[in-house]
Amino acid sequence: MNGDWLIRGRDGRLGAYAPREEAVWCWAEQHPGGAWSAPRTVGGDQRVHPALAVGQGTDDYAHLVSWRPTGGQESGLVHATHFRPHLAALDWNPLGHPNKKGEATGVPAVTVDAQGRAHVFVPNRGGGVSMRGQKERGGWGPWRDLKGREVEGELAAVTRASGLVELYAASPAGILRWTQLGPGHIPALDEEPLKVAARPGTLRALTTSEEHVTLFFTDETDTVCAWRAGSEPVALLTCAGPGPVSAIRCTLDGVDCTLLAQRSLSGRVAFAAYPTERESAGAWWTESGPQLPSDVQLSLAHDHEDRVTAATLQPTTGQLLLTRRKEEPGLALEAWHTI
Repeated sequence: MNGDWLIRGRDGRLGAYAPREEAVWCWAEQHPGGAWSAPRTVGGDQRVHPALAVGQGTDDYAHLVSWRPTGGQESGLVHATHFRPHLAALDWNPLGHPNKKGEATGVPAVTVDAQGRAHVFVPNRGGGVSMRGQKERGGWGPWRDLKGREVEGELAAVTRASGLVELYAASPAGILRWTQLGPGHIPALDEEPLKVAARPGTLRALTTSEEHVTLFFTDETDTVCAWRAGSEPVALLTCAGPGPVSAIRCTLDGVDCTLLAQRSLSGRVAFAAYPTERESAGAWWTESGPQLPSDVQLSLAHDHEDRVTAATLQPTTGQLLLTRRKEEPGLALEAWHTI
């Protein structure tokens, strides 16, 4: 999965998404803060591959993107919009293939601009990235080749506070970055990559202020690094485990903080928080919850009371675990429980 798959819907209820059994499943609270309903499939009856990208706009609608089989070994991308957790999502809308036809080319990414238009990114057969975006008055624009070379691992798509879209990707040459110059513009690739050795599959982008996006990645020394364009990357802390971090902004004891979470080598979930954009303050991991399988997925969100909520999902069994921050100082968490 790519993106924050645990999200708070427009009505305040939390929902979680995951690809399972040739479909996309959704778990949802029956009411904000209440018990959860049994999972159900969303997006119509079409079969989809076990790959899912989730994005959310300022209108709180969820945008889902996956691959579906189209015959033989070929596949095509599909998109659906989910307005509220207990409403049926729109049927899958075909987006086609970045190379017109062929096999799936990689895990997609999706983010939503200030006008509510989804931007879908996916690696293409040439080793670069292609994009297709929604039009302002409905429908979709054409597939566009955004260039780039030797892209590896999952893409990291994000929307800035200004509503403009950015994309990041790892490559042997370093981290590639695409940015929009204005609403509706095609994201353009920076002339030079950030020359760092970022491990593919570890990129996570988070809007951390009106001016900045912070990109988190793991380097070849097993260090989680933070980078904002226009400055040098900062080594933040040794990674807790091999996978990407999840990240969210939250207020802890009256301070605007960035909270990171990652499955640790012990199998538990590790959390670390520090004042937003003040990496020099330092951060330390604290582990929580039970030991989890190596393929577990992790996501962070705010609930209807704006409390930090963490969820883990085991893809093979569909087991969903959840915890929330307690109403007390610091980052004390409730006991993890099964949904």
